[in-house]
Amino acid sequence: MTTDVPHRSDERPHDADPVLAPGQSYSKVSDDFVRLTLREAGWGVIVGFGAGFLLMMVLLMALTYLFATGIGIYGNNIPVAWAFPIVAFVWWIGIGHAGTFISAFLLLMRQDWRSSINRFAEAMTLFAVACAGLMPLIHLGRPWVFYWLFPYPDTMGLWPQWRSPLVWDVFAVTTYALVSLMFWFMGAVPDFATLRDRAKTTWVKKVYGVLALGWRGSSKHWKRYQKAYLLVGALAVPLVISVHSIVGLDFAIGVMPGWHGTIFPPYFVAGALYSGFAMVLTLAIPLRHFYGLHDYVTKRHLENCAKLMLLTGLIVSYGYIFDYFFIWYSGSEYEIQMLHDRMFGPYAWQFWVMTACNVGIIQLVWFKRVRRSIAALFVISLFVNVGMWLERYIIVLTSLSRDYLPGQWHIFNSTAWDWATFIGTLGLFASLWFLFIRFVPVSVMFELRELVEKQDKGELEYQERLSREETREEARGD
Repeated sequence: MTTDVPHRSDERPHDADPVLAPGQSYSKVSDDFVRLTLREAGWGVIVGFGAGFLLMMVLLMALTYLFATGIGIYGNNIPVAWAFPIVAFVWWIGIGHAGTFISAFLLLMRQDWRSSINRFAEAMTLFAVACAGLMPLIHLGRPWVFYWLFPYPDTMGLWPQWRSPLVWDVFAVTTYALVSLMFWFMGAVPDFATLRDRAKTTWVKKVYGVLALGWRGSSKHWKRYQKAYLLVGALAVPLVISVHSIVGLDFAIGVMPGWHGTIFPPYFVAGALYSGFAMVLTLAIPLRHFYGLHDYVTKRHLENCAKLMLLTGLIVSYGYIFDYFFIWYSGSEYEIQMLHDRMFGPYAWQFWVMTACNVGIIQLVWFKRVRRSIAALFVISLFVNVGMWLERYIIVLTSLSRDYLPGQWHIFNSTAWDWATFIGTLGLFASLWFLFIRFVPVSVMFELRELVEKQDKGELEYQERLSREETREEARGD
């Protein structure tokens, strides 16, 4: 005869994959991040910033020569009037999506695991948008009159051409950048106050005091802060969708073969999140290793990011299939020829490398062993970043280089200035990144302290449950 005896489990909730490593406390969280921020800069940060600064000088040199000589220094031709700057613009904008998504969307969904990574993911968004905003600006031809794109009251009575996608980009990207900056800064105010109170030198106290905006941590401050933070987060979520939809519409309203598809807006949004999560992993893994953040950025964070990267990668793969099916089903000889050129034409190797990186390699993430391998995730994220850059390269160049008039077909060949400009933006991004990790806590301290409380409460509930089960077992023994 058997009886249904409740099984006593010794496993704690998320024992294998905690959001925070065991042994955390209020004071330890504050001490760890304050020490990382207020200590002297280490050699790693100095060398990293120096390398980024040198690359940024390459960008400065390229822009100086561009403004002195003209946009002819690039490999652009007719019909390929859009090339590297537009490819880089779409790629950088895409990378800027994951930060706000992680921070705002997961905040509204009450996901605790966001707290360790949302600060540096938001910073990544701001730096990526800064790099992206530079690209169309230098591609204008006359960048010193960029303000003509805004509806300002001028004496000439000129207004922006609202039918131009360039104007849509200005409003979409500017709005996204401003809201992302406001959201990031609001989230950092309580931590700036902590740094102000812990700083040893007067000028550091003053700088962080200005940034803290008079924060004293009263109950009134917290109550209003939480309301405002949720409201801005709710405002940021639709912007994540809208900004890259606009970029997708830039192409979709065109009549070029390969661009005129309704799949473009959602497909671009999914692609943006895909590349964004890949960049989060690319940055998070070295940061976790060199800053010793293993207690705060745990394997659970990396695995969750990998799962989201896999999900968005599958949506991108579906977008590819749908796009190819649409081309075949349309029966348009121009569309079919364009797809043939992509697969077997002069850009074939870029197409197949893109497919291997974006569709093939990401399938490895289905395996738990791969998801839990930090080295494998880092390598996969690098491949996805390369693949998503090639995707934009393929979309822009294959359609433009072979349009409806075979007499003006022209293959694009990049120049050293194309590469100097793009690599220079990597330097700009790296320089801003190293400045950020030097002067701002890379994780949200006050939210991590709240997680400590929740974790302690969970541990207390676990101990109480264990005690009740032991009491019941003793009673059955009697």
